[in-house]
Amino acid sequence: MADDVAGPAVAPVEVLRAPLLEELPHGFLGRRGGVSTGAVAGLNVGLGSGDDPVAIARNRALAVQAVRPGGRLASVYQVHSADCVIAGEWADDARPHADALVTDRPGVVLGVLTADCAPVLLADREAGVVGAAHAGWKGAIGGVTDATIAAMERLGARRESIVAAVGPCIAQGSYEVDEGFRARFVADDAANSAFFAPGAQGRHQFDLASYVLHRLRACGIADAQGLALDTYARPASFYSYRRATHLAEPAYGRQFSLIALA
Repeated sequence: MADDVAGPAVAPVEVLRAPLLEELPHGFLGRRGGVSTGAVAGLNVGLGSGDDPVAIARNRALAVQAVRPGGRLASVYQVHSADCVIAGEWADDARPHADALVTDRPGVVLGVLTADCAPVLLADREAGVVGAAHAGWKGAIGGVTDATIAAMERLGARRESIVAAVGPCIAQGSYEVDEGFRARFVADDAANSAFFAPGAQGRHQFDLASYVLHRLRACGIADAQGLALDTYARPASFYSYRRATHLAEPAYGRQFSLIALA
């Protein structure tokens, strides 16, 4: 790993940690640190972002080094699904299409990318099983966290022992949606209306983080907390797809959320 991160000095990688996971190597990383430049300046780890592949590779190595030195990264080709896989040894160009992954193997660092969607890190310390999920609105309503919990159980975890943290994502005040979006959620469950606040001109503001926490708790995860950090409103700290779109920027970066066993 030391060879992977060799090169010009860069700013330290900022690692945000969740109290519920404090005994495990983990972190919600933003854009601080890293070697990317231009519109995606910072710790951009998105293989599909159009950034320099050399910079992306170094950023990914820096991210792993900041959370679990010497760890082996496992990530997936994210497609906004509810699919979860058991982490394996695959090349970047052979990543399975999924939006969550789990492991019971020490040394494996699970990573999910986000740029407004909600990253979720989960762990059962007693069983020695961890998971990571990318929960955009499609994956969230489709049950990506449910699938992650089920996959962890197949490796020996018990849901009553699992804790979960929802990392930085777009906040309700920044997430304007139309009536069709709201209707989709209410049709799935009328109680989902609680996650929408009135917006301007008949539109709505969606609380993604609270919805994801609700799904976790509905699955029996009693200890689930959110970091309550808005990716859209903090351009110096986080990448944001919606902010980049509103500002007509030529590209947007992706940030990492990582977890491993001790």
